[in-house]
Amino acid sequence: MHIAFIEDEPELANAIIASLTRSHYAVSHFTTGKDALLAAKSGDVALMILDLGLPDMDGIDVLRVMRKDKVKIPVLVLTARDQLEDKVRGLDAGADDYLAKPFSLDELLARVRVIERRLGNASSSVITHKSITLDVSSHRVQCDNQDIDLGRKQFMLLRALLERQGNVLSKSQLESMMYAWGDEVTSNTIEVHMHNLRKKLPDNFISTIRGVGYTIR
Repeated sequence: MHIAFIEDEPELANAIIASLTRSHYAVSHFTTGKDALLAAKSGDVALMILDLGLPDMDGIDVLRVMRKDKVKIPVLVLTARDQLEDKVRGLDAGADDYLAKPFSLDELLARVRVIERRLGNASSSVITHKSITLDVSSHRVQCDNQDIDLGRKQFMLLRALLERQGNVLSKSQLESMMYAWGDEVTSNTIEVHMHNLRKKLPDNFISTIRGVGYTIR
């Protein structure tokens, strides 16, 4: 999943980016409300993590502009404002969840996973289909109860397809889920990862819809 992360405090931003990246998310980092709105309207991100204390505009105003412009991506708010009225104000402005600073990275990741489940069709952090089990929280994949060693992009690719079983994902959709802005993506990147992933899975576990994309039926 591609996340737009809006935070202008460098030390905190670096820690969160590292944690999200280790958890197999693609993260595009921005520091201003203006860039947050551009990212939200791009159509390339599935979730926004938004700090409210930005240098150019208040995060609440970012939320209001997004919702006024019918941008529907979920937003997880991070803020040092921990009063009840601040939380209510953020949720009323269009936030989907609210996390007050200081917070643990584990809780942040858990909340991201909850939002991600809403976007797909998984009901828990463990997704099972036929002989394959993928645990989002532990980053573990098994086939018939035997561990499979997947690279980071292979894990992201399998996860995207498992969370959307029955839906066909195009190459461009998969690229937007797996890569942040600025990442180098060649024309056959998805095909290479798909080829290597398929070698580790049962035959025909992933189907190719010629000219359209890939799916797990």
